[in-house]
Amino acid sequence: MSDLQWDREFAKEQAGEDSELLVELLGLLSESSKSDLQKIRDGLAAGDAAAVADAAHSIKGAAASLGVEGLRVVAHDIEKKGRAGQLDAIDVAAISELVGELETLKP
Repeated sequence: MSDLQWDREFAKEQAGEDSELLVELLGLLSESSKSDLQKIRDGLAAGDAAAVADAAHSIKGAAASLGVEGLRVVAHDIEKKGRAGQLDAIDVAAISELVGELETLKP
């Protein structure tokens, strides 16, 4: 797992310098990402590359909107492999890294 790369200043700007809103947005990112992570797992189990790519894309976009570069990069890699139909290239380590990035994210 890599160290979390997060532009906190960008995130604060996105939240209009409102600390409470930032905490709420991070909570939403965490919850939606957990749901998307389950979609990735389900897609991998079903061999559904489009579902994997779509869920990873969702995580990537949410992470980018709050400047969470480490999470965005991991999700982008999974998305690319899903779009290419390379589900066998998405290993347990990639999923673990995604989980680790989510667990590291705190306001």
